[in-house]
Amino acid sequence: MTVESFEELAHLYEPMIYKIMHTLHIYRNKEEFFQLGLVGLWEARLRFNPAKGEFKNYAYTYIKGLFLTELTKAKRLADRSVYPKDEFWESISGPYSGQPFEVELLDFILIDLTDQQRNWLLNTCIKGLSVREIAELEKVSISTVKMWRKGAREKLKMYFK
Repeated sequence: MTVESFEELAHLYEPMIYKIMHTLHIYRNKEEFFQLGLVGLWEARLRFNPAKGEFKNYAYTYIKGLFLTELTKAKRLADRSVYPKDEFWESISGPYSGQPFEVELLDFILIDLTDQQRNWLLNTCIKGLSVREIAELEKVSISTVKMWRKGAREKLKMYFK
C-alpha cells in the first residue's frame, strides 16, 4: 500500500464500499452502512498482512463480512420484535376523555370515593392546593374539606396497605 493517509484510502475505496452495498441490496440506512464500510476499511488497513495477498481483496472481503454481520443482527432483531397491526391498537384504545392521565388513573383505581373526596384528592395531589385553598375554590368551610380529606384517607388506606 502506497497510500499515506486514511482520507486518501477512503476516497480511493469509496466506490468499492458502494459496490458492496449495491451487491447486498442495501437500500435502507445507506449512510450508516457507508460509515460501517469506512470503519471496516480502517480495520482492514490495520490488520492487513501483505504476505497473504493484495489489500484490495482483503478489504473487499472484510467490509462485506462486516455488512453481512450487521444485516444478520438487524434481521434477528426484526424477527424478535413484534409490531402489532393498527387494528390491535384500535381495539384496545377507548375514547379519549380529555382528562390528564393521572385523573383517569385515579378514576379507575378510586372508584368508590365520593365526588368531594376525589375533588380533595385531585386538588391536593395534582394541583398542590391546601385545605384552605380548596375550601375557597369550592366555596365551602374548611371543616367540610377536612371531612372530605378524612373520608378519602380512610378509603385510600384499603388500597395501600
